[in-house]
Amino acid sequence: MRKKIVIASVSLMAIMFVGTIAGFLNFGSRSNTNNNNNNQDALTPETFLNQLLNPSMVNASALGNEQAKITIVEFADYQCPFCAQFNKETKDAIVENFIDTGKAKFLYKDLIVNDGSDKASTLAAAASYCAAEQGMYWAYHDELFKNSNGENTGWITKDNLKQFANNVRVPDLMKFSDCVDTGKYNDVVSENDSFARNIGLQSTPSFIFYNGTTPVAIQGAQPYEAFEQIITAIS
Repeated sequence: MRKKIVIASVSLMAIMFVGTIAGFLNFGSRSNTNNNNNNQDALTPETFLNQLLNPSMVNASALGNEQAKITIVEFADYQCPFCAQFNKETKDAIVENFIDTGKAKFLYKDLIVNDGSDKASTLAAAASYCAAEQGMYWAYHDELFKNSNGENTGWITKDNLKQFANNVRVPDLMKFSDCVDTGKYNDVVSENDSFARNIGLQSTPSFIFYNGTTPVAIQGAQPYEAFEQIITAIS
């Protein structure tokens, strides 16, 4: 049965308060049960927008035209099956109809909900930034979701991550390997995760849309029609 589409419109001032967005996201796809980050300091509107709209690193920039009026930000975990579902079933249509046409741009940020003792979700997310160093962020991002095999099933290993890099032809595999082995971008992943939690996000995937005026949030692996409805409404 198709989930009811729930759209939350919140003001920039309201978003300063922890849990504001989460209060609107009142149906779940994958709730976080591993909340190991308690850094939930209030954000100013300026800090919120700066962290929301800027890429995690230079070479992990948004898909689409930087001048697009609407920004869509996905918060997700590479082990999350609903995130993989969105990437496989819905993202391409959004890119074709809204990103490639210049109506919106699309950013991805990490919200780590499935880390076990092996920190596999963090490992995969950090590897995506190792690929970004060599201009292969989005290709590697899609390869991770293409190979996603559920939560804590052992599919994320350093060897597999290096094979995925080979699959998408990351130019310097030795450089990529060293980057993964040293955990070079673990702090970037942690910063993304902290930001997501500071604005009250708890489940993956979650999406925030911003048109320059009002943030709008939805949660879950929603069908294409949900994105079309929101983008049309805030355009």
